[in-house]
Amino acid sequence: MNSEAECKYLFKIILIGNSGVGKTCLMRRFTDETYEFNQTSTIGVDFKIKTVNIDNSKIKLQIWDTAGQERFRAIISNYYRGAHGIIIVFDMSNKNSFENLSEWISEIKKNTTEKIEMVLLGNKVDKVEKICVKDEDVYKFMEDHEIPKEVFIKTSAKDDIRVTEGFECLTRRLVKKFEDGGYSTSKKDGFRLRHGESSGGKCCM
Repeated sequence: MNSEAECKYLFKIILIGNSGVGKTCLMRRFTDETYEFNQTSTIGVDFKIKTVNIDNSKIKLQIWDTAGQERFRAIISNYYRGAHGIIIVFDMSNKNSFENLSEWISEIKKNTTEKIEMVLLGNKVDKVEKICVKDEDVYKFMEDHEIPKEVFIKTSAKDDIRVTEGFECLTRRLVKKFEDGGYSTSKKDGFRLRHGESSGGKCCM
């Protein structure tokens, strides 16, 4: 039997945030369990597939890693289409990456048509002596933008700290939203895998 047919859902997730915050490293740590010390910046977009087990159900994740540079914004806007969840990443040791979160929230609102599930990852917590973003500032930002506190997770792709937890937190929220009837019918048809159906052609682009 095709292993893809055993998956209950296929979710499209996109990673956004400033260049250099560690989006690619987080994706590769989660999907490949690897870390590259000299990771170059993503040009345009890249994606990986990962299957996870949530409450005894297999969930296939299509994870899109996007470039953080301003010049790629027009291209990246196309990849919001059909996305079920978003992971916003900032660098706990880079205040500017945190201050730019409002811009990324604006990008989400501009490019999505309904309220979308998201998690906020404060990456690079391994840089203990360089951390300059305070938790209280993060929670204030989340309150201002009506983002629940429980979706803020501090991570380190380098030391593999809470990376899987971050991705699985979003996945659980997506499953719950679907099963609670929180998606439109058209969007449901786009990611529920029926018996004998592969993920081929299910890429929401």
